[in-house]
Amino acid sequence: MGGIWLALIGGLVFLLGYKYYSKLIAERIYRLDPNYVTPAHQYKDGVDFVPTNKFVLWGHHFTSVAGAAPIVGPAIAVYWGWLPAFLWVILGTVFAAGVHDFGTLVLSVRNKGQSVGTLASKLIGKRAKVLFLFIILILVLMVNAVFAWVIANLFITFPASVLSVFIQIPLAVWIGYRVYKRSGSMLLPSLVALAVMYLSAVVASRVEFLQIDFVQYFGGEGAVSLFGLSSTSMAFFAWIIILMIYVYIASTLPVWKLLQPRDYINSHQLVVGLGLLYLGLLFSNPKITAPMTNSSADVSWFPLLFITIACGAISGFHGLVSSGTSSKQLNNETEARFVGYLGAVGEGALALIAIIACITFFPNIAEFKATYSGFAAASGAGLGVFIKGAGQLAAGLGIPADIAATIVSVIIVSFAATTLDSSVRLMRYIIAELGEEYNVMPLTKAHVATTIAVVSSAALTLLPQGPKGFGSGGYLLWPLFGTSNQLLAGISLLLITIWLKRQGRNYIATLIPMLFLMFMTLWAMINQVIFEWSGAGNTEGNMLLFIFGSIILIFTLWILITAASSLSKKGEDPTQFTA
Repeated sequence: MGGIWLALIGGLVFLLGYKYYSKLIAERIYRLDPNYVTPAHQYKDGVDFVPTNKFVLWGHHFTSVAGAAPIVGPAIAVYWGWLPAFLWVILGTVFAAGVHDFGTLVLSVRNKGQSVGTLASKLIGKRAKVLFLFIILILVLMVNAVFAWVIANLFITFPASVLSVFIQIPLAVWIGYRVYKRSGSMLLPSLVALAVMYLSAVVASRVEFLQIDFVQYFGGEGAVSLFGLSSTSMAFFAWIIILMIYVYIASTLPVWKLLQPRDYINSHQLVVGLGLLYLGLLFSNPKITAPMTNSSADVSWFPLLFITIACGAISGFHGLVSSGTSSKQLNNETEARFVGYLGAVGEGALALIAIIACITFFPNIAEFKATYSGFAAASGAGLGVFIKGAGQLAAGLGIPADIAATIVSVIIVSFAATTLDSSVRLMRYIIAELGEEYNVMPLTKAHVATTIAVVSSAALTLLPQGPKGFGSGGYLLWPLFGTSNQLLAGISLLLITIWLKRQGRNYIATLIPMLFLMFMTLWAMINQVIFEWSGAGNTEGNMLLFIFGSIILIFTLWILITAASSLSKKGEDPTQFTA
C-alpha cells in the first residue's frame, strides 16, 4: 500500500471537517457574532492587545501550537502500528482538537481575553481557578524545558540549521517595523525572508565554515571542556543559555515587533514544508513498510496512544495559546473559526505527514521493527526517523538528502522556538495572575515574572540527571508532558461544556470528547503515578515525575469534583456571555 492513500483519506476528512463540522459549530453552537467588539479593540495597547489580520494571526496561532510535539508524538506512536496513530490523528483533529481550540478562543474573546485559568473561576469557582492556574503553570514550565531541550539537541545534531534560524530574528524585526510603522502588506516581505532563510540553509549545508558547531568549538566529539563537562554537554549548556536570553527578550517585546512577523514567516515555512513533503510523497509514492498494528509491542497502545499523540490530535497547550495570546489579537469574532479550527487542521496535517514519513522510511518491516524494538527505543529514535524520512520524501523532488535534512531541521526548530517563547509569555501571564490572586504585587511586573519563568525553565532543563546525561530534564519530562497536556485539554473542554449548558445550547460536541479524553488520560496518569513513577511496580521509579505528576493528578481530581456540581446547576451564566 502506498503512503499517498493515507494522505488522500486524511486530507478528505480534514476538508470535510472544516467545511461542514466547523461551520455547524460556529453557527449553531458557539454562535459567532460579527458585531461583537473583541478584546483586541476594547483594550488595544499596542503590546499584547493588537487587532490583527486573520492570516497573520492564523500564522502566529498555527506556528505557536505546531511545535515539535505533532512530529515527535506521531513518530513515537507508530510503534503500535500506523493504523491506530492514523485514526487518532484524523478523528481527534476533526472532533476534538478543532472544537477545543476554536472553543477556548471564543470563550476567552467573550471574557476580555482572559486565560482559561481565570475563566475556571467564573465557571467553577475561585478555588478551581487557583488549582487550574497551578496546573497550567507546571505544564508551561514543562513545555519550556522540553522544547528548549529539543532545540538545543537539534542545533548540536544539525549545526547547518543554526545560521538560518538566527537570520530569521532580524528579518522578523525589520518586517514588524516596516508593516506596523509604515503600514503595508506582510506577505511579500515574509516570503523574501523565507527565501533568505532557505538560501542560507542550502549554503550552510555545503559550506562547513557557516555551520555553527559548538561541539567542535569546545574541542570536538569526546573532548573534555570547561567544568569537566564533555564538549557535547558544554555545547548543550551554551545553547540553553542562549535560548533563555532570546526567549526573555522575545516574550517581553510587543507582539508586533517580533512574535507576529516571525510567526507569519513560520506559517509560510510550514506551508512550504508541508508542500515539499506532500509533493514528494505524490511523486515518489513510497510503500508503507511498517505494520498496520504491532502485535509484539511490549507496551499496550490503550490508553497510552492518546497521550503519546497529543499535539496533532488534541492538546491542552492549544487552549493556552488560544486564550493567552490569540484572543488578544482577534480582529473579528467570526474569524475565530479560521484561526482556531483551521489551526488545528493544519497541525493535524503536520502530524499526518509525520506518520507517513516514518512508516515509509524503512526498506522493509524487519528494519522498522529493529529500530522500533520497544517503546523506549521508539521514544529515543522517533524524531530522528522523521527527519530522515522527511528527507527521503523531499528527495522525491530531487532535493539532495543533506539539504533536505537541514531544511526539515530549520522548520522543526523554528516551530519549537515559536512555541517556546509563546509559552514563556504565557508563563509570565500566569505568574502575574497568581501575583494578583495572592496580592504579591512584584509578581505582576513583566520583567520579574519573565525572570522567574526563564530561570525556572533553564533549571528544569539543565539540572535533572538522566539517561541523556547532563541536562536530561526535557527528555525525562516528555511522558508527563503528554498526560498533563491532555488533562488540561479535558478541563478546557469541561469549561466550554459548562458554558454551553448554562446558555441552553447543545453541548454534546464538547461533552463527548471531554469524557473520552478524561477517561483515557486519568487512566494513563493514575497508572503512571502509582505504578511506574512511584517505584511501587517493577520499575525503578522517577521522583521528579512522581512529584509533578502527583500534584497535577490531585489538582485535576479536585477540579473535577468541584465541576461536577457546576454541571448540575441551573440559572444565569455568571460569565455574562451574549447568547
